[in-house]
Amino acid sequence: MAFRRVFTGMIAALAIVASSVSGAGAADPLYLRFPQLDEQTEFVDSWGVARPDERTHRGVDLMGSKMAPVVAVLDGVIETMGEGDRSGYHITIDHGEGTSSWYMHLNNDTPGTDDRRGGAEYAFAEGLEVGDIVEAGQVIGFVGDSGNAEWGGAHTHFELHINGRAVNPYPYLRDAWERWLLELAIARGETDFK
Repeated sequence: MAFRRVFTGMIAALAIVASSVSGAGAADPLYLRFPQLDEQTEFVDSWGVARPDERTHRGVDLMGSKMAPVVAVLDGVIETMGEGDRSGYHITIDHGEGTSSWYMHLNNDTPGTDDRRGGAEYAFAEGLEVGDIVEAGQVIGFVGDSGNAEWGGAHTHFELHINGRAVNPYPYLRDAWERWLLELAIARGETDFK
């Protein structure tokens, strides 16, 4: 019984430390914030999967609820915001020390529709501009299906780049997801690990 209380206390302490370190900066991408605040999120390691035109998937798709918040995974500076044919509405953030994160297929619909008429107003967080400093966990946009994802499910295509090269973000995302779920459980008082 005493061991269970000590163990639960240790887990809670570790979660608090992970929470405070998670925005520590680009030097340690192992402590990303999870980029999508949606408990309905589903994702698998889709890195390298073949795509049309002899391309391969250079990120991981985080399937989720349309208009769920998308957040910065680390502190950084908004490098680009825009709209592209394939990427749809997208944001890139420079985290320094050669690390950047990319968020694609942000929302392009007016809420409650699939009308493709939402524009940047429903893709990006209000007032966000290129050059803005953002903190880890800060809302930057909203889950959608813009670009070549229009006929698929709502999701965020997430990429992690280190020293100019895309790397498989799945291990980092899996760890960030587990930390985020633990933080939610602690916040809800669901920490009785039996």
